[in-house]
Amino acid sequence: MAVGTRPLVPSRLAPSRRSDGRETGLVHGTRRAPRTVVGGYIALTKPRIIELLLITTLPAMVMAERGWPSWGLIVTTLIGGTLAAGGANAINMYVDRDIDRLMERTASRPLVTGLIAPRNALVFALVLEVLAFGVLWGFANLLAAVLAVSATGFYVFIYTLWLKRTSRQNIVIGGAAGAMPVLVGWAAVTNSLGWAPVLLFLMIFWWTPPHFWALAIRYADDCRAAGVPMLPALVPPRVAVR
Repeated sequence: MAVGTRPLVPSRLAPSRRSDGRETGLVHGTRRAPRTVVGGYIALTKPRIIELLLITTLPAMVMAERGWPSWGLIVTTLIGGTLAAGGANAINMYVDRDIDRLMERTASRPLVTGLIAPRNALVFALVLEVLAFGVLWGFANLLAAVLAVSATGFYVFIYTLWLKRTSRQNIVIGGAAGAMPVLVGWAAVTNSLGWAPVLLFLMIFWWTPPHFWALAIRYADDCRAAGVPMLPALVPPRVAVR
């Protein structure tokens, strides 16, 4: 199947219903698209992914402090992390808008539907990154700010622009960006790094590929349609599970 086509496959089919609630057949399933411009900008940041990143940031801060850090540091670090991750996710949507329109899972994203103009999305993303750097540098320290923006750079240039479309090992290497929040959280407290945060980083780094591969098994048809060489889209599920 050539890139640019969207095959009708069972995994993309969802039952349609009449007004009385009875099923009438199968049609392409879609995800609810944001309806307002504000909702579109929020969707660009991928809030559900941000939640996962923040969940790893806070425990790292507690471990670094060996207690509970000040509320001011916690709040500002989480805000800075939210801004950095949101900016990275928005850039990812900007870059991937061409293939997002080919996948059922992403067809309702605001850059695909036209709710947000690509240029506006990119400006929005860059502003978030500048704010993230400023918040983390101003209220935590320079090391935390540099780590957060470095994670964005890795996610955008190494994963999104290079590995995602060219290598079946894309998420194996690209997953490093998702493990960076523990380093940011640790650095925000101690203004340093060591073996403890590196071990936390490695734990999340090794957890990331099987997590994403499980999702890719479910959306393997989308990956094939868009030409994304995610492992489960290239090999049978039994091989991918191994």
